[in-house]
Amino acid sequence: MNGEIIASLTQNLATATPEVLNATTEIVKATTTSTPYILYAVAACMTIGASICAITQGRVIEKVAESIARQPESASDLRGSMIIGLAMVESMAIYCLLIAILLLLKA
Repeated sequence: MNGEIIASLTQNLATATPEVLNATTEIVKATTTSTPYILYAVAACMTIGASICAITQGRVIEKVAESIARQPESASDLRGSMIIGLAMVESMAIYCLLIAILLLLKA
């Protein structure tokens, strides 16, 4: 969207008044200065989301392995519950990825 605005403004620069030129430079400054902050937000979103997801998945697998070691006969029940739990934990990373993509598309 910002690219379209800038392209349409640059087409009319030859006949533009000084006020229009000032407005054009302000729009260009506004679009270029907000981009690094959005990129930092994307990086933070993915870093925090993926880190929490990885730590949580590691703990889930650790606890299930301990439980199976204590009671091997309950391995099939625990394995099914673990897979469902890991899918729910992984959904947090997918939501973080979705938010990051939306922020990148905004930039």
